[in-house]
Amino acid sequence: MPNIENLKKQAKQYLRWHRERYYPVAAQIRAALPRFRHVGDVQILESSFKLADAQEFLARQMGFDGWQALKSGADAMTDEPRQTTPRPILSSISAQLFVANIRISCDFYTNKLGFAVEFIYGDPPYYGQVIRDNARLALRLVFEPVFVGNVRRREHLLSASITVDTANEIKQLFLSYQAAGVSIHQALKKEPWGARTFIVSDPDENLILFAGPAAD
Repeated sequence: MPNIENLKKQAKQYLRWHRERYYPVAAQIRAALPRFRHVGDVQILESSFKLADAQEFLARQMGFDGWQALKSGADAMTDEPRQTTPRPILSSISAQLFVANIRISCDFYTNKLGFAVEFIYGDPPYYGQVIRDNARLALRLVFEPVFVGNVRRREHLLSASITVDTANEIKQLFLSYQAAGVSIHQALKKEPWGARTFIVSDPDENLILFAGPAAD
């Protein structure tokens, strides 16, 4: 059994993260606690979440029905034997982009790239997320240069890579962005490994790669 005192400290840490509206913890809470299974990040962070909830969350993460079951060792394990618990599945990914102005970035990603604003947090805003289909991009406000000089453009350092399923989609996407006046860092081309890609640059010079198959 893990040290119960350490587990208590961990539960208090998750409680603090929830109170501080630390967004990455929302997805963990949703995955572990059934009552949050179909609740969005913002709603989770705005909901009541007490120490007992944090303890239950931690216990369920470890395969127990609740905190008391965890403390007693194994009196009330979950229905599935722990040895047959499937490995964790990574269900989503969100690239984090560093930007100088959250609202300007949101305008670019919604009006130019076809994303929708999932949320904006802070007054003034310092964190946000935009989404299009299954692609999510987190936007984090920074006030200083993240890269030295022009190394990002010179070395073509990507901030995010987004894929589509067909050759027709990647062509349509490129043409639509071109027509919208998006800054194209690399035009649509066929790569040596068979994919067809292009790269756009956002207002902060974050380079976003879009990729799809060269032929269906």
